[in-house]
Amino acid sequence: MPIGLELDMERGNLAQLKVVGVGGAGNNAVNRMIQYGIRGVEFISVNTDKQALYLSHANQKIQIGEKVTKGLGAGADPEVGRKAAEESKEAISEALKGADLVFITAGMGGGTGTGAAPVVAECAKELGILTVGVVTKPFSFEGRVRMNNAVNGITNLKANVDTLISIPNDRLLDSVGKVSLTEAFRIADDVLRQGVQGISDLIAVPAMVNLDFADVRTIMRERGMAHMGIGMATGDKRAAEAARQAVVSPLLETTINGAKGVLLNITGGADLGIQELSEAASIIQEYADPEANIIMGAGIDEDMGDGVRITVIATGFDAPGARSQQSQHPTAAVNAVQNSQPPRRPTIRDVKDQESSWNGANVKFWERERTRTPQYSSPLPEGEEVTPHFTMDDLPKADKTRGNNNNTNNLNVPAFLRRND
Repeated sequence: MPIGLELDMERGNLAQLKVVGVGGAGNNAVNRMIQYGIRGVEFISVNTDKQALYLSHANQKIQIGEKVTKGLGAGADPEVGRKAAEESKEAISEALKGADLVFITAGMGGGTGTGAAPVVAECAKELGILTVGVVTKPFSFEGRVRMNNAVNGITNLKANVDTLISIPNDRLLDSVGKVSLTEAFRIADDVLRQGVQGISDLIAVPAMVNLDFADVRTIMRERGMAHMGIGMATGDKRAAEAARQAVVSPLLETTINGAKGVLLNITGGADLGIQELSEAASIIQEYADPEANIIMGAGIDEDMGDGVRITVIATGFDAPGARSQQSQHPTAAVNAVQNSQPPRRPTIRDVKDQESSWNGANVKFWERERTRTPQYSSPLPEGEEVTPHFTMDDLPKADKTRGNNNNTNNLNVPAFLRRND
């Protein structure tokens, strides 16, 4: 084959990625992704609220349940949202056709997102499309009813997606401190954007050591709950530090402990070294299941400067022997039982085991990274530092399993605020 052969890069020969934002929070997240410039995806907004759809920047807009809602929204009733989606199932399926991977993003707890998202997932499932859900749980101050709706909606969604990432909004409050109500919801919408982009970039953005769609499908097909962590650091041990941050992402209820499948992507400047890839991989190996399938990608981004960004997608927690979902309480430690057998190292592509160390969190690079897109609200106010809800000492190594602690006492707060979606 001649070197000068022009590769056929038509979209028809590439993995087709579609992002479906369902309800108010989902539509807001789609707008944020479009403005942020996420590459290689098609955007679809789905809503019962006709007026809200006018504000969407998506390629395609679908008003669902016109007969059921008259275009006026679901009134925070998930059952209305479900019926609306059922009414418009044909239009939803038509919009999803041709996709290899569909992301469904929504805020759980309201009417449209909670009720319609599982129906959208069902349509994708019927078409045989790899489907990933990325959703948020409501703030505690939004009340018990909304939280119960969210829990039920997540259960229904999980039954129809291959992989589900659930992000509790309460963790945002712990991470960002005092912010306005508007800012809090804006940050919550942006976290949905980060969840989708963390996966889509693995496929759509070329890299030196590439992760392709087949890799993503291997790790995410029928895997249940997932952990997605992003770590950023500078300094001598930047790769190791970023890897540990990704393992204990402060915004999620999960860590990678016990994961059966892991996608590991490392991005740095021109000085990114092979030793750093090895250090990061060793840390992931420590906490994943001994038999984990770990697939790694690496790329160079000149804009990273002296920083390193590591994205970890971990799945397979619902399998026998893997850990269940992390406690809902932000400060809960991981309960673990020592396994009598020493862990065996999983096989990882192109990376050899190396010792590594961690010198503590460094948020300076994160502060610089977020200023690259000034049109967005900051995940962190100036001067605020991230305090992870889990420390590395809390986490068992790969030869341990954790218990399950579901503390929902923080839901006893009056529902004095509501979001319309």
